Parts: sequence; structure tokens; C-alpha cells
Amino acid sequence: MSTPGELIIEPRSGRPADACVFILHGLGADGSDFEPLVPALPLPSDDAVRFILPHAPRLPVTINGGMVMPAWYDILEMNLDRRIDERQLMASAERIQALISEQIAQGIDSRRIILAGFSQGGAVAYQAALSFAQPLGGLLALSTYFATADSIELAEANRGLPIEVHHGSFDPVVPEALGRAGFEKVRSLGYPANYRRYPMAHAVCPQQVTDIGTWLSERLAA
Repeated sequence: MSTPGELIIEPRSGRPADACVFILHGLGADGSDFEPLVPALPLPSDDAVRFILPHAPRLPVTINGGMVMPAWYDILEMNLDRRIDERQLMASAERIQALISEQIAQGIDSRRIILAGFSQGGAVAYQAALSFAQPLGGLLALSTYFATADSIELAEANRGLPIEVHHGSFDPVVPEALGRAGFEKVRSLGYPANYRRYPMAHAVCPQQVTDIGTWLSERLAA
């Protein structure tokens, strides 16, 4: 897979970053898709949070007739089981873990690094966060599913990772049942997880933006 880089947004306060939030976009988008979200988040004006929005590589996607587009992995069948190319998903997760390690090497405490992902990006975020060897600050799963729930090797360092799961009750792309199943899975494994549903489709809504900002502030103040 090619590695097309990432969009980096430094702290709005101008202070040196002491925390980092990764946001992984969905199928067919790129890192800039979530760029407008960053200034909209109700974070403290003196925050020192760096946002990193990686771009997925361009891959042929089977469910879209083999069309080449930004994708973290190929989706083979659009059914409730979501047959995917797990090898590609793992490669994407390993790339994100390498980016996290770069932030740690630059002096960011791993416990002040949060991983968020929307749709396909959320499936990668589940894998990358829960198998990462150093303790992270949190996982935010947006309108997504836990694609590697039956194969993931969980890292002991993150067995207490706080997980926030959001989903739209009218989502026609990733049915809410899949989002709920991911939440139930991590809760059954003992993770401190919270679930929020919103009256929306496959998107992000204003109330959710407020809730994300509150959750991030709480996690980074812990």
C-alpha cells in the first residue's frame, strides 16, 4: 500500500502540543474531510492538542465495481458480516500505530493520544488502538463497526482504554446494529465503553460535535 501522508493541525492556542488526536476518515474521502470539525470542537481556548488526519491510500474497492478510491481496505461484500480484506485493514492499522509511535518519540505521552475513526476509519481505529503496546488516552468509534473483533490480539496495556461509540439511528451505510454490536463486544471484554445514538444518517451532527468536544476535554484532563 502507498502511504499518502496526513494533514496536521497544530494547537489553536499556539502552544507546543502536549496531546494528540488522530481522526481517520471514511471510504472515498481523505483527511481533509474532518478538517472543519477541528475548529468546531468546543475545546478550551488554551488547549495544546495536535490533530493528525491521515489520508488513506487509493485502492480498488470491490463493492464499488473495482473503482479506485481512497480506502483503508477493500470491502468484498456489503452485507451484515461486512466481508473485508483483513490483511489490508491490518496494514492500515500498523501504519497508524507507526504514526502514534512517531508522536511518542516527539515527546507526547501515549496516555494523551486519542484515536478516532469514522466508518472504515473506525474499523481501523478499533484494531490500531486495542492492539497498541502502550497505554492510549481513548478510542472514539464513529458510525463504524469492529471488523476484527474475532481475530484481534488485544494489548494488555490498553485493556482499560475508555471507548466512546457514536452511531446514527438512520444510518443506511453502516446499520446501527453493527455499531451496537461493536460496543457490546468491547463491553463484554471489560472495556469502559459508552454508547450514544443520534437521529442522523451516516454523518456527524451538531449535538455530536458538542459531545465529542466534551469527551475529548474530559479524556485529556484525566
